[in-house]
Amino acid sequence: MRYRWKDELVKMFIAVSVITTLSISLLLIGYIVFHGWRALSPEFILGKPRGVPLGSEGGILPAILGSLALGGVSMLLASALGLAAALYLFFYCKSQKLHSFIRLIIQSIAGIPSIILGLFGYVFFVVALGLGHSLLAGSLTLALMIFPVVAVNAEKALTETEEEMLMASYALGISKSHTFFKVVWANKKRDFLSGILLGTVYAMGATAPIMLTAAVFSAAAPTRLSRPVMALPYHLYIMASERISVENAYGTALVLLMMIFVGYFTVFYIFRDKAVD
Repeated sequence: MRYRWKDELVKMFIAVSVITTLSISLLLIGYIVFHGWRALSPEFILGKPRGVPLGSEGGILPAILGSLALGGVSMLLASALGLAAALYLFFYCKSQKLHSFIRLIIQSIAGIPSIILGLFGYVFFVVALGLGHSLLAGSLTLALMIFPVVAVNAEKALTETEEEMLMASYALGISKSHTFFKVVWANKKRDFLSGILLGTVYAMGATAPIMLTAAVFSAAAPTRLSRPVMALPYHLYIMASERISVENAYGTALVLLMMIFVGYFTVFYIFRDKAVD
């Protein structure tokens, strides 16, 4: 009887926590949608910032394209680094101490505040390497930020691979690299892609890392890695903090929220597809 009472108390606590979390999330989303939909229009989505002060009129197309560029380039960089780290840990690392040390480094990077990564990106990529305030410097900083997400998800997918498949491949004399591309990737590509997409969405919503490395308030659509870009998070920060246009700030927040939701729903769709299969 006593244990049943404790179980009911735990269930009640979980239910209240879930309801509270969902209510707060829906309230925030509803608030942004309510105040932001009025700003949405073809001119706002497809136009450039205009007016005095700049941004009080016009649109956010360069910021949308800049966010997509930052997300895309950082995704490519983080995917290469994260997959390489996961493959080394799973296939090639024989030392348990080295394995634990690399895992510690990955977890430590994941725990670094984004503003610290932004400062590091400014000092190392912008100043030391001479990349300047640019799309490349910002993408490298974002790639460093989302690298742990990709690496951890990739290693998890590798460890969940059926051992019988790996042993059968090794028994046939197939190399580890060929085993990954022909056996592991074919069966776990959705898990790899899901981790990469989650990291990309995370990067697109970050503000602190790009404030010091890539983002400016006004710039043309991104065409070169060596030039700074506009980005939705930084544009929203300036619009709201400087009180340039509260309505356009809410509209920018709504567009950014929609882009993030599309990314997350894509990940959920991949996992749902996996469950159906």
